[in-house]
Formats: sequence, structure tokens, C-alpha cells
Amino acid sequence: MTAVTKSENFPNDEQPRKKPLWTTIILAGQRPEGDPMAAYCNVKYKALIPINGQTMLERVTRALLASPDVGNIVIMAQSPEDLQSGLTPDLAGHDSISYVASSDGIATSVHHVIGTDIAPWPVLVTTADNALLTAEILDCFFERHSGQDVAVAVVERKTMLAAYPDARRTWLKFRGGAYSGANLFALHNEAAKPAVAFWSSVEKDRKKGWKIFARFGPWLLLRALSRTISFKGAMSDAGRRMALRAEPIILPIAEAAIDVDKPDDLELVTGILERREG
Repeated sequence: MTAVTKSENFPNDEQPRKKPLWTTIILAGQRPEGDPMAAYCNVKYKALIPINGQTMLERVTRALLASPDVGNIVIMAQSPEDLQSGLTPDLAGHDSISYVASSDGIATSVHHVIGTDIAPWPVLVTTADNALLTAEILDCFFERHSGQDVAVAVVERKTMLAAYPDARRTWLKFRGGAYSGANLFALHNEAAKPAVAFWSSVEKDRKKGWKIFARFGPWLLLRALSRTISFKGAMSDAGRRMALRAEPIILPIAEAAIDVDKPDDLELVTGILERREG
């Protein structure tokens, strides 16, 4: 058998580089006064709401562990030790999972750890109430990520309504479509840090897209309000003003944009998981 030299496999004598694994931060905290959904379900922490035999935090963690693109997982909350005790033993002591106490603001807490030994680049941020997260959704997101410094997963309204016509979501409306967030945020490198700092300054307005775009000046706000700019165009414009590349990643999976913020959501998610898991 004739040996194949390295240069025949790789003409430039370069070995193929493996993509780095993503560190994932799961935001599992809640307001100091407690969370309405936790109270509704009679549990101390929203992340520990059980759905069809597993807590939401367990579901999100297992989906991440099933992804070949995810490395370490950081669970961030005000009292991470309480969440650790609420996980099954195989997750609570998993080598890939660590726990970090969050400070007053979510974005500030994330800003402190990204790019450090705790959460090395690239970083994916998700939430504990993202109970329908699957390896399939993650695969789709990572496949469509093309090196953007900041990327935000969204689902188009037509995709959602085709699958769940009665679903109520918060929609960001732009030229060409309306979009709902899917609780996946890619922070690819050091260039993403200004976006996280900006997130910290607008955290209280995260459900009001117009207030966020107003921070970038009247022209971008006017175009967003009049829907004369696409979502991708608006994010790209905002990103350029922070000297970074920012884009939405549109997912074709309706369930990606269904989290658990209210009792109706819990009922919908429970029904989906019961059908999915038999």
C-alpha cells in the first residue's frame, strides 16, 4: 500500500484546525423578591420547576451535554449551591459543569466571566427556562454561526404560527418579518464585550426593542419603528457602532422560541414534552 504524505492530504502542509468548543453559560437566577412562576409551581427557584419528570435546569443541561459543539457548562445564579442540590447526582457532580454566583445584574455577571478561565471563548449564553432546547436546535444554531462576534437566535413569526397558531410571544417587527428571541446568544470573542456592557445598560428594557435601538440614535430608531430596515440590517448597523459584527440567526424550529415565562407557556411546553417523550 502506498503511503499518503501530509502534503497530499493538505496541499499547504496545514493540518485541519478543530473548531474550539463553546463554553455555555446557563442563566438560572431570579429576582431577589422571587419569581412568579416559581411561586405558581410551589418551588423555591424557577429553574427547578419540574416538567414531565425533569426540572427545566436539568433539561437544558442535558441538551447541552448532548451537543458535540459544547464543552464546559457554567450554571450562574445567586445561590448556585441550591441549584446544584436540585440536580440529579450525575449532573450535580459532572466534570464539565461548574457553578458561579451571579451579582446584581445578569449582564454584569456575564461580563465578569466571559473570556476568563471560568468561561473561555467562544461563549454561548442561554437560560434555564429554555426547557424545549434540544441538540437539534443547537446543531442548527452552530451550523448557521459564521464567525459573528455577537449572534442572537430568533424564530420568525410565520414559523411559530404555522406550528402553534395560538402561541403568544413578544415580537420584534422589522421589514420582511417579525421575530421572537430563542434564548441563545453567541459571544464569539473579545470583540463581543462591548455588546455585553451595552446589554447591562439596557437590561431592564430587553422586552422593548424600540428603547434599545433608540440608544443608537434617532435615525436607526426611526428606521426600526417605520420598518424600513430588516432585522439583520438593524443588528449589523448597531454592531458597527460598537466596532463588532452582530447578526441574528434565524432558526426554522418553532420550539426554539418557546420558553416558560407564564402559566400558559408552562402548559404549552408540558404538552409538547409529553407528546415528544410519550
